[in-house]
Parts: sequence; C-alpha cells; structure tokens
Amino acid sequence: MFLNIDKKDPNTLAVIDDSGERLTYGDLCDKAKEFSEALPYRTLIFILAENCNGALLGYISALSNGVVPLIISNNTEQSLFDTLYGKYQPEFLWLPTNKIAGFNLKDTLYSTNGYSLVRTGFDTPNLYEDLSLLLPTSGSTGSPKLVRHSYRNIEANAENVMNLFGLTSSERAMAALPMHYTMGLSVIASHLYAGATLLLCGKSLLDPVFWNMLRDGATSFTGVPYSFELLAKLRFFRMNLPELKIITQGGGKLTEDMWLQLSSYAINNGKRFIATYGQSECTARMAYLPAELVSTKVCSIGIAEPGGQLSIIDNDGNETFEGEATGEMVYRGENVTLGYATSKEDLLKGDENHGIMHTGDLARRDADGCYFIVGRLKRFLKIFGLRIGLDEVENLIRGKYGTDCYCSGDDEYLLVKLTNASVANEIPAFIEEKTHLFYQRVKVEIVDKILRNEAGKVINQ
Repeated sequence: MFLNIDKKDPNTLAVIDDSGERLTYGDLCDKAKEFSEALPYRTLIFILAENCNGALLGYISALSNGVVPLIISNNTEQSLFDTLYGKYQPEFLWLPTNKIAGFNLKDTLYSTNGYSLVRTGFDTPNLYEDLSLLLPTSGSTGSPKLVRHSYRNIEANAENVMNLFGLTSSERAMAALPMHYTMGLSVIASHLYAGATLLLCGKSLLDPVFWNMLRDGATSFTGVPYSFELLAKLRFFRMNLPELKIITQGGGKLTEDMWLQLSSYAINNGKRFIATYGQSECTARMAYLPAELVSTKVCSIGIAEPGGQLSIIDNDGNETFEGEATGEMVYRGENVTLGYATSKEDLLKGDENHGIMHTGDLARRDADGCYFIVGRLKRFLKIFGLRIGLDEVENLIRGKYGTDCYCSGDDEYLLVKLTNASVANEIPAFIEEKTHLFYQRVKVEIVDKILRNEAGKVINQ
C-alpha cells in the first residue's frame, strides 16, 4: 500500500484534522479498500483539495489503488479550473460533497468524510504505467503545464525527509501548508511514511483553531517565508512551546532578518531550525541546511538531502561537485520527477529527466560545500511560498486588458510594466484574484513601450 501505510500499527492515530475528526492507520487502510471497490481500475481523477481528512483519504486511496490524481485547490478560480478540466478531461472528480451540485454531475459512486467520488462522463485515459501523481507547475496561475510524478519519486522523497529530520512514529506534525502545494504534500507523505500523526489544518495562522492545534503537542511546524513573517507579527518568537522540537522552512528565500530571528529563537529554546530548498520537479525537497549550521551559514540552502547530489555548471559548461563555484545548480536523485505534461496525450510519456534536474537557479557553493541561491535563470518567482510564472501572469493581463506588459521581480515583489496607464490601478487586485498573491506585493510601472528584439524577446527591461 502507498507509503507502507498497511504496515503501520492499525490502532495508531494517523491524522486529526481541524474539525477534530480522527483517523487511525487502520481507518486509512479500510477507506482505501472501500475506494477500490467503488473504482477498481486505473484512471485519472481530479482532487479538489482542502486540508481535511476527506481530501487526504482521496489522495491516499488513489495512490494505493493505481488511480492517478491531479491535486488542485478546492478554491481554484473557475476559469483556471475550466482550463485544466478541458485540457486533461478526468474521468472522475474527488470533491467536497456539498460542491457536487455546482458541476451538474449525477453519478456519485462513493462518499466518505465529506467528500465524494463522481463520474464526469469523460473516457478512461491512457496513462504511463509508472505515473502516480500530477501537480501544477505554477501554483495558482492556472497553467495547464503539470509535473508528472512516479511512485518512486514520492516514496524516495518521503524516505529522504524522514531520514534527514530523524522522524519517528512519536512525531505530531503540524501540517498547515496546503495539500495542493508540493511542500504540503511532502510534509504529509514523510510523516505517514514514518508512522507519525498529522495535525491537518486548513485554517489561517490567525485562526484560534490553528493555535489550539499547534499547542496540542505539535512536535514540528513547516512554513514558507510568509508564514514566518506573519508568525513574527503574532509574537511567535516569544512563545513557550516546549513540545515543538523542529521548525522547517521552504517555499522561497527568507530575508536575512527573518533568518536571524528564527535561528536565534531555535537556539535559545532548544529547537532545531532546518531550512530546506526544493521544487515541484523534484518532489518538493532537494537540499537542507543542518540545524547546527544556521548561525554560520546564514541564508544557505545547505547540502543535498540524503540520497541526492548537487553540482554546479559554470558559464563555461564545466560541472563540479565540490570546491568554490558559481553557476546553475543541478540536482540528481530518485525524487527527480518524470517530466512535464501540457496535454492529455503527455500522460503516456515515460521518464524524460532520468534522475537529473537542471534547476534554473543560479547558486554559489562555498569552500565547505554549502550552497547559496543568488538568482534565477528561469522566468518564475517564489514570493511568500507562491510560485508565480511570469509568462502566465503576462498572458493573463494581455487576455483581460489587451495591453502589452512585462513582468519581473524578486522574492518579495512582482513588478508589472504596462503601456496602458488607464488599467494600472486594477492590476494588483486582478493578479491577486488570479494567483492569490497579496495585492500589496504587486508593483506597477507605466512605460511608453516594451522594447523587443526582432525575435520578439524583451530587451533592456
């Protein structure tokens, strides 16, 4: 069974969600069997995910029975959902039962824990034999480009993370990152693989329910930069949380000030702060900084996770694995995914990456072998944990407003250059609606012209 869940003590508590509902490992096995009786063959399913037991059961049941899920947010904007739905034509949906009426679908095969399995009317697709999971590449921007995962990708990542964090069945992990986010799935998979207990929370960090769960014996918490910025405002670093032993970070680069706050809090309170680095294309995690180095290697992503290998290719094309160097960072490991899909037909493709991922990130390796991200070669940003595809945002703006534009930015702000001043005030709210990036993280600049070369490539911006 997926993640060896059937080999765990069936009486051990596997998950508590924010409604207080509890499931044991035995319950997970029983529900997966019920799911297989309703859907006894391999096919494609969309999971409209919330951080709750019902969504989690769909994920575990699908992976345990050879059904391939695409996991997206239950709150995905309708036009973005329609793009994916029309492009990939899933035979089934796993969605909140109270949402079925909105799809005008009548053939419900199975329901449990507030979720239902519903037939869409699309045909059974042809799927590559080792395809296990699909996730969007660009967060919430609605790109039909998906990352194709194998079964071994997910298990290797779960095993690697379990080993690098030293996870055991006694852990109670605060799983507050969204399930449809690769880092959120990594937290879930690694702790289930260890036989631990998940505290599955879909509430805001401002919600009292979140704090009640965190204080209810949580031993670890994983956040993205925005999480920690918000926690700092809530005076998290003054709190006494004696059972919280591990604080991990991913999803983008912390500011140096936040890094120092986190590391000081951890050191002064007997906790481990472990910074990590990853991409959807490598099943979430690829590198980590050992907790004992957080004071001396500020803002470093550290070294490759167990079972992985990092290298740098410099401007001359030379690849090196040790010693000081700067260039594109490359990762090798069993968690490197199969490749991308941009159409339903691509779901038949095999392994195109062969365990090697050119990350598109510019990195510096120091004399001790620790890596530091210094820039991006690809056109995407990570802002407070959201992966923003710049090309996708430009296409959204052009499609809505018919204006030429160019997007750039850094790990804190998205900069939009426009030639039409009359729509400038609408852009931040529009981008928030489409991508869920907070509007105050969007800067708009009016320019006379977007300069391009003969090939149409933007220049001098």
